Amino acid sequence: MTNFIKEACVESLEEAIIAGKLGADRIELCADLSQDGITPSRAVIESAKQQLKIPIRVMIRPRGGDFVYSEVEFDGMKQDIEYCKQLGVEGVVFGILNKDKTLDVERIAALAALSKPLKVVIHKAIDETPDILKATEELTAINGISTILSSGGKTTAKEGISTLKKMMLIAGNKLEIMPAGRVTNENLDEIHKNIGAQAYHGRRIVGEF
Repeated sequence: MTNFIKEACVESLEEAIIAGKLGADRIELCADLSQDGITPSRAVIESAKQQLKIPIRVMIRPRGGDFVYSEVEFDGMKQDIEYCKQLGVEGVVFGILNKDKTLDVERIAALAALSKPLKVVIHKAIDETPDILKATEELTAINGISTILSSGGKTTAKEGISTLKKMMLIAGNKLEIMPAGRVTNENLDEIHKNIGAQAYHGRRIVGEF
């Protein structure tokens, strides 16, 4: 038994099932990881909910590219969150930035409120912010957010270890910091020794599939 959660990032129902068999404790369900993940189809979300026995968190991201969304895209995110609530998945994963790449705190807070009682994860959009520690502080002040998914502003979690540890200090017991960024079954133990987080996220966290 490990004392942390392994969250596998997958882009299909088939991958989700395989990841579960390989020992993933939780799934982040996306579509099109070539664009770093967008919202999967409702049919895939529903099938995953029916077939998987482990918790599922669903990516809420209307398109690839930046994290600055139009009103139409924002409305679509709300509808997708409502659908996830009806299905009863464990959580939703999203992030919204302003044009200057600071957090769009107002819209994030609105989606976090809408998402209750689901778990809310703010994804790696935070890694694009100009001051990641300030952004972490801002998120601790928003009700309903449970987790920040981050590589500490670096390409990989390993490179971002020192920042991730600072983020954990800021988050305290208000938020969980979940390291991501090329976390694999081969480097997970080493990263955990350096960070000591409660959960880790990766495409190959339980190996290749």
